[in-house]
Amino acid sequence: MANHVEQVIEGPDGASQTVLVHLGESPLSWLHARGRLSERHYLAGDMLRADWEKAGLGARVTMRWDAGPRAGGRRAAARGIDPTVAQLSARARFDGAIRAAGPGLSDILWRVACAGEGLVAAEKALGWPSRAGKLVLTLALERVADWYRVP
Repeated sequence: MANHVEQVIEGPDGASQTVLVHLGESPLSWLHARGRLSERHYLAGDMLRADWEKAGLGARVTMRWDAGPRAGGRRAAARGIDPTVAQLSARARFDGAIRAAGPGLSDILWRVACAGEGLVAAEKALGWPSRAGKLVLTLALERVADWYRVP
């Protein structure tokens, strides 16, 4: 139970209830698993998060101990792509998706999909009323799904 925490949430009827939250579960997968996000929106958010991680935009908490690739070395040849090119491509996709979401929508999108904040925490951080975040997040994910061409 060390990776679970009790959290009080407000249901759609306004009643509060205590739920057990798995700390390893992303807010997007939590919403999707409970039918609050469509498969399309979940996939778009996951693609955005993956590009954010591939681009190396997240804060590093520890030092990287893996050796850098040597030019022409076995590791570079096995991957088939220069890590810098992969990072730049991911950054370009991430930036394009954030632009597609648009101003006012990209804030909550980044907080929930990339930073892993829950909707309630993101709403509070942005100074929004409760339950406004899901609507705005859904609009942002719809635009990002279009940008990534998620069917």
